[in-house]
Amino acid sequence: MIAVLGSSLPVFIGFTCLLMGWIALMTGRAVANTWRPVWQVLPYAVLLGFADRFFAFALFGSRLLSVGGWIADTVILVFVALVSYREKQAFKMVSQYPWLYERKGPFDWRERKHDTA
Repeated sequence: MIAVLGSSLPVFIGFTCLLMGWIALMTGRAVANTWRPVWQVLPYAVLLGFADRFFAFALFGSRLLSVGGWIADTVILVFVALVSYREKQAFKMVSQYPWLYERKGPFDWRERKHDTA
């Protein structure tokens, strides 16, 4: 497991998934909250992947130059950031334009049907 993740399983779950995942969640929300396009989430999440590798190395003695570990960490962080971006974007569209849009689930919205009788 250490060869694939570049760190032990408790470090991966506790540090990468929980702590850095929360940071990725907040990053996705911040990008969506400022109405920036979705592609801007990717560079931030990749930088979080580098930061995760460094802090796992500095704090827990994980391997710093583990390509597999960096890819695993970054994929998780990109996924969390993109999901939180979409959720926040859907919330903002519905809450700021309630006369135009209604919720169609946690990650999507649709145009509100207007009766023109």
